[in-house]
Amino acid sequence: MSGRPTVAVLFGGRSSEHGVSCVTAGGVLGALDRERWDVIAVGITRDGRWTLQSDDPARWRIVDGRMPEVDDDGPTVLLPRRVGESAWRIERDGRVEPLADVTVAFPLLHGPWGEDGTIQGALELVDVRYVGAGVLASAIGMDKQYMKASFRAAGLPVTPDVTLAPGASVAEHRAEIEALGLPVFVKPARAGSSMGISRVDSWDALEAAVADAVKHDPKVLIEAAVKGREIETAVLGARDGVRTSPPGEVVTGGDHAFYDYEAKYFDESAVNLMCPADIPADVAARIQEIAVRAFAAVSAEGIARVDVFLGEDGAVTVNEINTMPGFTPTSMYPRMWASARVGYSELVEELLQAALARPLGLR
Repeated sequence: MSGRPTVAVLFGGRSSEHGVSCVTAGGVLGALDRERWDVIAVGITRDGRWTLQSDDPARWRIVDGRMPEVDDDGPTVLLPRRVGESAWRIERDGRVEPLADVTVAFPLLHGPWGEDGTIQGALELVDVRYVGAGVLASAIGMDKQYMKASFRAAGLPVTPDVTLAPGASVAEHRAEIEALGLPVFVKPARAGSSMGISRVDSWDALEAAVADAVKHDPKVLIEAAVKGREIETAVLGARDGVRTSPPGEVVTGGDHAFYDYEAKYFDESAVNLMCPADIPADVAARIQEIAVRAFAAVSAEGIARVDVFLGEDGAVTVNEINTMPGFTPTSMYPRMWASARVGYSELVEELLQAALARPLGLR
């Protein structure tokens, strides 16, 4: 035994963002201080099996345009059997063996079956401390319908929208959808990484856009477009309170009408990430204040990225909060903090220390 605390990095999972989660894990695995922490890498396969994986960051990089994936070869990882235990175990060749006494988990799953409160709930059941938002905040942050309801309740401005419940047809809601005006964005209500999102400039394209979104989630959100700029702010809930990075801006070019999945991960030449954003200081301060309010509105903890629209008239409208944003070294979240002279490894350590400071049980 080294005497160091152990962090379990959790990634992969059953959602369509499996590969993105693996890339995020590679970034965190590379940033962890191995002289301070013992590290175990727990990958969750696409069919939901928890497995022991390589903790080598190089294993989790995008190679030749292909996302990494958790393989099914590793031994099964088992959580503690009861509250008060810290021992995680592995099942191999029909035998159950000790793995490690885990001090804190770092869940890096994106999308359903992970970022939505399910992993957080599993860890809560056995009193495992973990990085990031709790069950409720994770669930609200994943579901755009209820996220926007929380923002509205907190007095934050959001874009007009129509939600199609699972099984609902466009025809049932045609009048209220068309009242939004063109263009509109069609989104899976509970997905991320811009998967399944379409910009609709003609009502003739609406049905196809909804059908594409349903591939990722049976519930669909249709939102009015905002003319203006998309500005993002990184929020960090650490032991010394909640603070924000300078706002950043994503400017897309090429064939990308917006910051879609391909632009995020496979076409860096079409994306210009401006950190900090070229906006007046008073506007930046207003966006940062709104980001803190959005963080509080969903009861977020630890890490979040808040995206807003800065309209041509100067109005700020909240787009969404992401309670487990992309966290590779080149993602917007760490790049915005880098503009404030907070390094990637420092961010990882702050998040872990904040998790260790959280009380167990109801809070």
